[in-house]
Amino acid sequence: MARAPSRAGLYLHVPFCRHRCGYCDFNVLTGHDGALRQRYVDALVQRLGQVAGQDWPAMASVFVGGGTPSQLSADQLGAVLAAARERLPITADAEVTVELNPEDVDGALAEGLAAAGVTRASLGAQSFDASVLGFLDRLHDPSTVPAAVAALRGAGIAELNLDLIYGAPGETAASWRDTLEAALALAPTHVSCYALTLSPGTPYWRQVTLGERPAPDDDVAAERMEDADARLAASGYERYETSNWALPGSRCQHNLDTWGGGDYLGVGAGAHSHREGRRWWERRATHAWLEGVADGDPIGGGEEVSAQQRRVERALTGLRTTEGVARGAIGPIDERACRDLVRAGLLLDDGAVLRPTREGMARADALVRAVLA
Repeated sequence: MARAPSRAGLYLHVPFCRHRCGYCDFNVLTGHDGALRQRYVDALVQRLGQVAGQDWPAMASVFVGGGTPSQLSADQLGAVLAAARERLPITADAEVTVELNPEDVDGALAEGLAAAGVTRASLGAQSFDASVLGFLDRLHDPSTVPAAVAALRGAGIAELNLDLIYGAPGETAASWRDTLEAALALAPTHVSCYALTLSPGTPYWRQVTLGERPAPDDDVAAERMEDADARLAASGYERYETSNWALPGSRCQHNLDTWGGGDYLGVGAGAHSHREGRRWWERRATHAWLEGVADGDPIGGGEEVSAQQRRVERALTGLRTTEGVARGAIGPIDERACRDLVRAGLLLDDGAVLRPTREGMARADALVRAVLA
């Protein structure tokens, strides 16, 4: 089996949100106050000290996700990033990404993030249609996004990603195209487009189950994805993963390393880590995690990743990307199925690496089921 890249990434989880959107199944916490947020920041710094002696390889990326990291102040985020650089082998030129909600971003936050060494911002725009934002329970309005982009650019953060969600009931083909045009007018370096999904246990799922709201339509979602791919390609964006497009040189390296089988250290409530065939995770509930850090052990569980698990996971991530996956990392291969997929125009096979075609990328899960013998 192929070896993972000899570098790692750091993920820092910030669980705080102003409220939980109806479709969200992420690990988030609402109803917090300034004292709890500061306590969490202090615990992140403490936890970084606890993992400092684990002899990790060079870390070429840092990703601060959530939740909503912009619920913390620039000084708080800066303190955590400074502690990470002091205690872990983060390279001087590491990509440092922070997820932000548009309504939180102003000039002061943007300047503070730039001063803290943030090189890439990912804005949860989701849509430029106010009715779609309302359906998604988002708190911002479309005009907030250009203002946030301007603030970040003014602070010198040039790498900007816009997150978009398509397929919400009530969204029309025209409104989705308008959202794409509005996003492109802001000239982001990266765009992520995700289909609205129905996750069990979420408020939206309960509403659909009770017949109070319609479920997303898979056929409509496929049409929206095709529209996005065509429009973004026409504007010079390269689709390098099922849901991600970037201008040349602006792909998210943190995700690329993770999708490529790299190791990663996760710090924060519910954060996952992987190293050399072992996976572990920190306690999910924020208060339980805080107690665990105070006691010196916030680990919630772990497992040895079997060769079969590793094989399937590498296929699942690799066949979602234009980089593809090495045959040696996922063998044995169903050769007949591969030949059939190549003839169908869904797969490229040069004898060493399997890559999805544009059409195959939208069917990545089916490709995995077919090629793994």
